[in-house]
Amino acid sequence: MSDRVDARYRAVRAFQRRLNAVMRRLPTQTLLETTGRSSGLPRRTPLGGRRVGDSFWLVSEFGERSQYVRNIKADPRVRVRIRGRWHTGTAHLLPDDDPIARLRTLPRFNSAGVRTFGAQLLTVRVDLTD
Repeated sequence: MSDRVDARYRAVRAFQRRLNAVMRRLPTQTLLETTGRSSGLPRRTPLGGRRVGDSFWLVSEFGERSQYVRNIKADPRVRVRIRGRWHTGTAHLLPDDDPIARLRTLPRFNSAGVRTFGAQLLTVRVDLTD
């Protein structure tokens, strides 16, 4: 990873750490809950995405470097809170999907942030079971 991308990652991560602490508390904020790969504890990440049928789609702005993506690789069983309701599912990392094209189908505000600040974008699909 280049020094520029690494610096961007550190800056965005520091900002998001503070913002996410607030966003997690909002009842209508979409959340992805993974299981911590080391701790085994639930980890909740606010994010943007869209439900399409029985799937929930999102794009990780730092790909496999994102903590929730690392957790998914260790255990793909997740929960997603959409409009205040929790859904269980299995997450799939889709490195062959075009994340820029995928962002065009997702909510504009979040997609703009991911495009602006992200590097090494990665599409994630969650197959919902309920």
